[in-house]
Amino acid sequence: MTDNTQIVLEAMKNAGKPLRPGDVAKMTGIDSKEVSKIISSLKEEGKVISPKRCYYSAE
Repeated sequence: MTDNTQIVLEAMKNAGKPLRPGDVAKMTGIDSKEVSKIISSLKEEGKVISPKRCYYSAE
């Protein structure tokens, strides 16, 4: 797991609510396109779920 992936996952866990990729980008300072890629890979791994469209939360 890369540093950015770990940062994104931690930010999502700490938020305690579903977030949009743009929200995660603002919280972490990582580019929003990069955050979207990271969320996609985390979703494939089953570490992130999407409770509603365009919102994601850590498992």
